[in-house]
Amino acid sequence: MNIDLSADLEQFRTEVSTFLDTAPTPDVLEAGEKTCSAFAPFKTTMSWQKILHEKGWAAPTWPKEYGGTGWSPEQVAIYSEEYARRRLPPLLPNGLKMVGPLLIEMGTEEQKRKYLPGILNGDDYWTQGYSEPNSGSDLASLNCSAVLDGDDYIINGQKTWTTLAFKSNRMFMLVRTQKTGKKQAGITFLLLDRTDYPGMEIRPIVGLDGRPELCEVFFNDVRVPAAGRVGDENDGWSVAKALLKFERGVGTTSADMFANLELIKAAATSIRSPFEGTLANDPHFQASIAYLEAEIVSCAAFEKLVNSGHPIASDPGLPSISKIISSELIQSVATMMAKVSGANGLASQPDALDVGQEPIPMTNSFDLIAMPSYLLSRATTIYAGTNEVQRDLIARSIMANR
Repeated sequence: MNIDLSADLEQFRTEVSTFLDTAPTPDVLEAGEKTCSAFAPFKTTMSWQKILHEKGWAAPTWPKEYGGTGWSPEQVAIYSEEYARRRLPPLLPNGLKMVGPLLIEMGTEEQKRKYLPGILNGDDYWTQGYSEPNSGSDLASLNCSAVLDGDDYIINGQKTWTTLAFKSNRMFMLVRTQKTGKKQAGITFLLLDRTDYPGMEIRPIVGLDGRPELCEVFFNDVRVPAAGRVGDENDGWSVAKALLKFERGVGTTSADMFANLELIKAAATSIRSPFEGTLANDPHFQASIAYLEAEIVSCAAFEKLVNSGHPIASDPGLPSISKIISSELIQSVATMMAKVSGANGLASQPDALDVGQEPIPMTNSFDLIAMPSYLLSRATTIYAGTNEVQRDLIARSIMANR
């Protein structure tokens, strides 16, 4: 895939650049500067999604018939590069990149009509009800139960690490509907129309960065419509695996990593080396940053290879391979940010990450996000299935094809 030679693609890049230079509000630009993970400042990012939706660009990878752009992989790559270069806040993923594509692939026509418009225009935001206190990487061991009663399911149990549940108005979740037989065969995938059902309680969890991004959710005889079931009862494991290919799938994370790399380089020009001159001129730093940049370039080449339709794109182990590469590299970039910021990044100031709030005078915008980015990056090799599990899946895939 070559995105540099076509005149049509360069014209498309100009169109994208012109819009992204003029459409973001000051609040949107600030939200981008204060983004420390896959989840940008909520309120501002959802308002930015509405602006992109009006342009028709909220879901670059969705099919055009469902409100997407219909862009080619080359156009999506260009858009991602220009978007990341301006450090704009990433649109929140649970709806646009996870349950939305799942419904396009596996939902009923009624479910598509009901849910896709709100996902696309930013009226609805979905939280993911998967993990439980004793069921994380071994998700098939989950116990949160749902019993069919007429046209409803009655849910009892608990979910945890439910990101932004306290700001969401919808939820997709896995529940146990059968306790006998193989544990994967007794799970059902449900869509919840709201997150304030009677008997449902959401409690925020404060993370290492001092922010209540994660949550735990409790269900006590919560009655939800059975019409929200995706797929057959007790076949939710198949639905969950389909969703995971979107969650783990090959995207354009290298563009965001390149943007953070440029932040690191810029910060290094104003930091004194412990030996002589600035950190940017320190040979050890130069070697470290060159190695990191080579890794990102390699990741970008891998993404382009897959998104161009290369046969590797059909490898069953590809989502796991992609997840390992991107998550570990995200951690490496965040670690370098924390190293370069040093003691200046140690001040805990979570409130300053809100749009409209200023960091304490002794720090700057880079120091503000360096440590939170590092802390939040610790989760990348855990969520969507730990990397140890991914390596096991890759090994199984290789053995199955021998």
